[in-house]
Amino acid sequence: MERIAVLTSGGDAPGMNAAVRAVVRAADAAGIVSYGVRNGYAGLIEGRLEPMDARAVSGILHLGGTTLGTARSPRFRTTEGRAEALKHLDLAGVDGLVVLGGDGSFRGADALSREGSVTVVGIPGTIDNDLSGTDFTLGFDTAVNTALELIDRIRDTAASHGRLFFVEVMGRRSGWLALYSALAGGGTEALVPERPTDIDVLRVRVQRSFALGKRFCLVIVAEGDDAGGAYEVAARVCEGTAVDYRVTTLGHVQRGGSPTMRDRVLGAVLGDAAVTALRDGADGVMVGQLRGDVVRTPLETAWSRFDRTPEDLLSLMDRLSR
Repeated sequence: MERIAVLTSGGDAPGMNAAVRAVVRAADAAGIVSYGVRNGYAGLIEGRLEPMDARAVSGILHLGGTTLGTARSPRFRTTEGRAEALKHLDLAGVDGLVVLGGDGSFRGADALSREGSVTVVGIPGTIDNDLSGTDFTLGFDTAVNTALELIDRIRDTAASHGRLFFVEVMGRRSGWLALYSALAGGGTEALVPERPTDIDVLRVRVQRSFALGKRFCLVIVAEGDDAGGAYEVAARVCEGTAVDYRVTTLGHVQRGGSPTMRDRVLGAVLGDAAVTALRDGADGVMVGQLRGDVVRTPLETAWSRFDRTPEDLLSLMDRLSR
C-alpha cells in the first residue's frame, strides 16, 4: 500500500473531520501518501484528488460537517460513472480508498470494490446510527446531545405553560435518535419507525400523565414513524381533546456543530483502524467498534442489516414515562 485516498459522502456528520485527520496522519506515520477527494463521489468522478499531509489536516479536529465536502452524484449510480471514478484513482496511483458515510455511501463503496482494482474500506459516518457492525456511528453522539440541549429548553417552556410538546427528530428508517433523546430528556414517549404507533394508546398515556399532575409532556417523534411526522401525529392525538399542544421540528440543526469528545475519539480510532485494514489487505469492509473492540464487517452486511432500536430500551422508555 503506497497511496490512499479518503472521501466523505452522503449526509455530513460531526466527527467526520476527526476521522479524516486520523486517516491522513496514520498513513503519514506509515509512509503512505494520502489524497483527499473533494465533494465525495461527485468529486471523484471529476478527478478532484488533492495531496494531503499531516499539516493539511491541522485544526480540523473540532470542526463539524466535513471540510472535504460532500455532494449527491446521480452519475455515480451508473456503471459508467463509477468507471470514470476508478479511472481517476488509477491515474493517481491510488491503491486504497477510505469512504466515510452511511448506507448509500457504502453501497457505492462496495460497487467500487467489486468493479475496480482499488481496495476499499468504510468508516460509519451518519447521525442515524443505522449501520450494522458498530455500537455507534460517527456523529450519533453529537446529534443526540444537540437534540437533548434543545429538548431541555423546550421542557422549560412546556412546564411553564403546562403544555404537551411533540418534537420531531431525524431518523427515516431508524429510531435511535428519538429513543436516546427521549430517554435522556425525560420524554413521555418515543415514536420510532421500528415499532408501530398506536394513536389511541398514546392519547391515553398523555392524558393520564397530566391527570397524575405532570406539568408537561414531551413526545419525541422520529421523522420516519409510521403514523407520520410530528405535526400529523400531534393532530391525531389531540383531536377532540382540550390538550394545549405545540410542535417543534429540529431538522438539520442536529447534523451541525462541534463533535463531542466521544465522536472525536471514535473518529480517531476508526480512522487509524481504516489505514490498518488497508495495510492488512482487507477489502470491501467497514471498520467499527463493538463493546470497545475494533471489528471489520463486510460493507454489504453493514448497510443491509442495520441495527434496530433495542427492545429493552424501548421497554425501559415505557416503564419510566409516568
